[in-house]
Amino acid sequence: MSVQTVGSTVVLHLPAQGSPIASEQDALDLVGDTWGTGAEVLAVPVERLAPEFFDLRTGLAGAVTQKLVSYHLRLAVLGDIDKHLEGSGALRDFVRESNRGRHVWFLADAEALTARLSGGAGSPA
Repeated sequence: MSVQTVGSTVVLHLPAQGSPIASEQDALDLVGDTWGTGAEVLAVPVERLAPEFFDLRTGLAGAVTQKLVSYHLRLAVLGDIDKHLEGSGALRDFVRESNRGRHVWFLADAEALTARLSGGAGSPA
């Protein structure tokens, strides 16, 4: 994990390699990992999310995002999610609405996150 400060926002970046985030408990573990870092944003590479995260019928995306937001953490999912978007209109809607908000973003990469936090729109994934 690495910590980056963008303006006054502290971002904790998870590495691409590691255990998949596949449950609410995994989200709670991430909350624990952020304590002491001062992080407000958790940047998670797409590779770290279990495939079920992108199948909204499983409820995993909602459970994970709700858990993080409940603990005052914003989530930035970084990477290409095109293959997941192809098969799901509901996921496309979820991503579009999330990117309009302040708590959950789907972005192409860390540079897009930096741009978004710096006041630019950033590039959606």
